[in-house]
Amino acid sequence: SAARTGAAGVNANVAAPGPVGATERVPVIWRNRTVHIEYQWIAPERSDAPLVVFLHEGLGSVAMWKDFPRQLCDAGGLRGLVFSRPAYGRSTPRDADEVWGPDFMHQQAHEVVPAFLDALGVQEAAWLFGHSDGASIALLMAARWPQRVQGLVVMAPHLFVEDVAVQNIERAREAYEQTDLRHKLGRYHDDVDSAFWGWNRIWLDPAFRAWNIEPEVAQIRAPALAIQGCDDEYGTLAQIRGIAQRVPGTRLLELPDCAHSPHRDQPDAVVAAAVAFIQAHHSSA
Repeated sequence: SAARTGAAGVNANVAAPGPVGATERVPVIWRNRTVHIEYQWIAPERSDAPLVVFLHEGLGSVAMWKDFPRQLCDAGGLRGLVFSRPAYGRSTPRDADEVWGPDFMHQQAHEVVPAFLDALGVQEAAWLFGHSDGASIALLMAARWPQRVQGLVVMAPHLFVEDVAVQNIERAREAYEQTDLRHKLGRYHDDVDSAFWGWNRIWLDPAFRAWNIEPEVAQIRAPALAIQGCDDEYGTLAQIRGIAQRVPGTRLLELPDCAHSPHRDQPDAVVAAAVAFIQAHHSSA
């Protein structure tokens, strides 16, 4: 899969943005400053359907998802909410001197995402559908705010830092500085350096090697579907198997011929599994 996904992993399918349609922005007060968060509703008219909130990867955004969230929502008759975290997409960029600490995903899960949902008036418990860093944020949110989370679908989550992840993130830095990766990613972000360096610097910070959310994951009681590609270049299957060891009733989906982005490499399998899991647990809720 390395040949297919490119040396940096992040090169995979970084093509022109797909037709995601118009997005809106909502102001959110976070740590005494106002950030504007880009978002888009999918099929809000399905008012009785489960709500799925999509949390993107470490270099993602609303646009980077392309049309996958709509594919999933249409297949399952679901409502969707897609957004770009601060520093990404059309949301407020990271300040040039803003350096993220090892708790950056905890801050998103504990503070930013709940404040964003509050700003949009979302009171119901939602399904969280996360990818990579976004999947880790979803896990952290389910542990901290169980009343706000109906269930979880997490793709390629990080529970702890593995050597393979650091090695490929180092390669991503080289690709960003030496190839057209910066130009390609720039199509998905108003300030591409805000997105890339926020993510890359903290993941390569020696202090981040000790990051580990296994204790938080052990607190989760929401139903969880954990998906990972067998060829994931950013982590081994120990990541999702670690969820199954700690969260009762976790369902695992380990996909062959699939790297770090299951929704791009195996979209049909991901949609089928996610829809079945959400419908089964929503009907019994």
